Amino acid sequence: MAEHRDRERLRQTFGAVAELYDRARPEYPVEVFDDLANLAGLEPGSRVLEIGPGTGKATLELARRGYAVTGVELSPELAEVARRNLVSFPQTEIVVGDFDEWEPDEAAFDAVVAFSAFHWIAPELRYAKPVRLLRAGGTLGVVGAPHVRIAGDDPFWSEVQEDYDAVVPHPDNQPPPPPDEVEGFAAEFRASNVFAAVDERRHLYPLTYTAESYVALLGTFSDNLALPAERREELFRRIHARMAARPGSTVTKHQLVTLTVGRL
Repeated sequence: MAEHRDRERLRQTFGAVAELYDRARPEYPVEVFDDLANLAGLEPGSRVLEIGPGTGKATLELARRGYAVTGVELSPELAEVARRNLVSFPQTEIVVGDFDEWEPDEAAFDAVVAFSAFHWIAPELRYAKPVRLLRAGGTLGVVGAPHVRIAGDDPFWSEVQEDYDAVVPHPDNQPPPPPDEVEGFAAEFRASNVFAAVDERRHLYPLTYTAESYVALLGTFSDNLALPAERREELFRRIHARMAARPGSTVTKHQLVTLTVGRL
């Protein structure tokens, strides 16, 4: 029950920073969409349901590829920005609703996809509902993009733990893990016993931030948004000062983008 309450509380936080979310969150690498198209057999006109599109960070590329996209977004504020970003793609629809409860007029989608949003679905529905909304032979595609630390990575990611320990002490305050310790969803997909085949693709790519752009990014994460304002501001002040004191005032972050695809 406590986990359910925390999930509900945290997934409601993003609407308050919709414009910042759109500016600060990175795009997904084009290779992920190429892999999705190949593994799911998508082509122009394919019907794609996107869970939690946010401001359309992934939706825009899906629309550019000619898919007929329906996005179900919990936050009216994020949905408004997504519609603005997708105004040139009339085949794309952004619906405000809770995916756990939402039902389409017509199901039988070619693919259901979630970009960094799959964990917000109620555990008992994560596989059962997407599978129910897919056509026979359809595909569930789930993308995650965790921060990882590679060999020789910037010591900033270890040093900054001092700021977290000072302001928001918690046993989970740790530097990012190495890529080989990060699992995608493949094992979970297979354990669901609903897919005829499961594939996974992984892409590691760097993102360079200034002190300002990194603190802006931090301001879009649900755990930070849920902090009391004074603690959040103190944490961000410390991190900004640490970065600003570095040569060039920049830091490079590595993200491991995993695409897991299950075909019925």
